[in-house]
Amino acid sequence: MTATGTGTGPGPAAGTGIRLTAPAPGWSIEADVVVVGSGVAGLTAALRCAAAGRRTVVVTKARLDDGSTRWAQGGIAAALGDGDTPEQHLADTLVAGAGLCDETAVRTLVTEGPDAVHRLIGTGARFDTAPGSDEIALTREGGHHRRRIAHAGGDATGAEISRALVEAVRAAGLRTIENALVLDLLTDADGRTAGVTLHVMGEGQHDGVGAVHAPAVVLATGGMGQVFSATTNPAVSTGDGVALALRAGAEISDLEFVQFHPTVLYLGPEAEGQQPLISEAVRGEGAHLVDADGTRFMVGRHELAELAPRDIVAKAIMRQAHEQGVEHMYLDGRHFGAQMWETRFPTILAACRSHGIDPVTEPIPVAPAAHYASGGVRTDLRGRTTVPGLYACGEVACTGVHGANRLASNSLLEGLVFAERIAADIAAPHAAEATAGNASGTPAQPAEHTAPPAPSAPRTTLPLLAPETRTAVQRIMTAGAGVLRSAESLARAAAELDRLHREATAAAGPTGRDEPAGAAATGSAAGPADRKAPEPGVEAWEATNLLCVARVLVAAAQRREETRGCHWREDHPDRDDASWRRHFRITLEADRALTIHTTATAEFPPTVTP
Repeated sequence: MTATGTGTGPGPAAGTGIRLTAPAPGWSIEADVVVVGSGVAGLTAALRCAAAGRRTVVVTKARLDDGSTRWAQGGIAAALGDGDTPEQHLADTLVAGAGLCDETAVRTLVTEGPDAVHRLIGTGARFDTAPGSDEIALTREGGHHRRRIAHAGGDATGAEISRALVEAVRAAGLRTIENALVLDLLTDADGRTAGVTLHVMGEGQHDGVGAVHAPAVVLATGGMGQVFSATTNPAVSTGDGVALALRAGAEISDLEFVQFHPTVLYLGPEAEGQQPLISEAVRGEGAHLVDADGTRFMVGRHELAELAPRDIVAKAIMRQAHEQGVEHMYLDGRHFGAQMWETRFPTILAACRSHGIDPVTEPIPVAPAAHYASGGVRTDLRGRTTVPGLYACGEVACTGVHGANRLASNSLLEGLVFAERIAADIAAPHAAEATAGNASGTPAQPAEHTAPPAPSAPRTTLPLLAPETRTAVQRIMTAGAGVLRSAESLARAAAELDRLHREATAAAGPTGRDEPAGAAATGSAAGPADRKAPEPGVEAWEATNLLCVARVLVAAAQRREETRGCHWREDHPDRDDASWRRHFRITLEADRALTIHTTATAEFPPTVTP
C-alpha cells in the first residue's frame, strides 16, 4: 500500500472488493440495524434504534461490558456546573484541537451534551454527588478552565456507565451476539450497506462465521491502541472497525493524531500490552508532575501547568526525560493523604499498590502511552460515512470534534451525543411504519436463518498475517511512529511494515484472485517453502487489521510535515498553518494502494452527496 495521489478528493465511495480471507458464512440473521461494539456509543445507538422500533442486533468482540468504556476513569465532560456554558466548553475543545476541529461538530457536542448526560442518568447511570447535596460533583482535567467533569465511583466512571447501559440493553431484550469479531461489510449491487460478516468465537448460540443482514450498520468498535506495544487500551482494541471501513471503500481521516496519555504507570522498558492509566483527574485534584529531584517542570511551560492539554504534557514529560537521560517522570499526590486516595481514586490506588507502588507515601512513576485515536472513519453530523448505510461513532469515528488532539473526557460525551444522532437518522425515514407495525412499543426482534446466504459478487481476499506478527507490528510502530516521530523513523517503520505485507503475500500465494464470497478461502500451497500461510482465525485477522491501520497511520504521519497536537515531528518542530491546517482523506483502492487526498482548508466536505 502506497500513497498515490493528492487533490480535493473522490466522489461517493466505491467498494474495494477486498475482504479478509475467511470461510463462507454458515448462518445468518435478518435485522434493520446491526451495531458493532458495546461501549457507550454502541449501546446508546442500539437502545435508541430499538426504542424507535427498529430490529436491532448488537455484535461485540468479547462480553457486553468488555470494551474501552469500562476503562474510562476520569469522567464525562459537559457544561453542567454553575457559571459554566457550552461556549466555554467549545473554546477549551477548540484550543486542544490545535486548529483542526470542525467547529460545527464541536458546537453540536457541547450544546447537546448536557441533555444527553441527563438522559444517560435517566437510563440508570449514577454519578458522584457533592457532599450533602444531590448536585453532580464536578472535577477538572487538563485543558479545561472549569470544573465540568462528572465522575462515578471516584475513578470508575466508565464502569458505571457500562453497567447502566448493559442493564438497559438486557432489560429491553435486545438481541446480542457476544464473543464475535466482525470481519467485513456486506454491500448490495448498488454499493449500499447490506450487513456484516462475523466470526463467533465458540460461545453462545452461534459458532463460526456467519452474517447479519441489515441495511444500516453502526461501527462503534473503539480504538486501535494495540497497534503500539504499550497502551491503555484493552486487548480487543485492534483497529477492526477502521480496517473494515477501509476495505469497504470508506474514507479515513486524521489517523496520524494518536493521543498518548501523559500519565500511565511506568512498569519498565519491556512492558507491553495494556498498562494502568493514572487519570488526568489526579492532576485535576492537585497532583504535581516532578522529576526525580522533586522539581515541578510544568510550571512556566504552560499557563495551566500540569493541566495543560495532553499533547503538551506528554511532550514535556518526554523532553524532560530525554534531557535527564531517564525513562520516566513522577506524579506526586502524597499531599492528598490516605483518605482522599481511598475515596476519590480507589481504582488507581489499588492498581498502583498491585505493582508495589503506594501513592500515599511515594510519587508514582509515569510515562506516556498510546491512549486514544483522534481520527478514524470520517463521518458527518449524523454519523454517516462515505459508504451509504454505514455509520460510525465513538473512537472509531472521525466526527471532526477532536481535531489534532482530544480534550480530556470529551470521548464519552462524543460517543453519547453522536450515537443518539445516528439513531435519529436511522429511525426517521421509518418512524411511521415502525410505529404502525409495533403498537406495543416492544423492540421488534431480528429474524434468523440457518441456511447460508447466497454468494455475492466476486471478491479479492487479503493475505493474512501470522498471529505472531502482531508483536512485530507493535514494536515497529512504537519505535518509528510513537510519541516522537521523524522522516527517518517513519520511513524505517514504513519499510518494515511493507516487508511484513510482502512476506504475508508471498506466503499466501496467488490469493489476490477473484472468488465467490461464499467460497471457503484456504490460501495456497504456492508460498515459500519455509513459510506457510496462516489459517483464518481471530489472531490472524487481528494481526492483519493491525498491519492495515498501522500502514495508514504511518503514511499520514509521513505526509504531515509539521508538529500539531499529538503529532510530533522532531524534524518539523513547528506548527505550519499555511501548509498543513487541513485534513487527509485516505481511501484504500482495489489494488490495495492508498490514495491520500488533502482538503483545501480545515473544513471537511460532505460525506453524503445531496
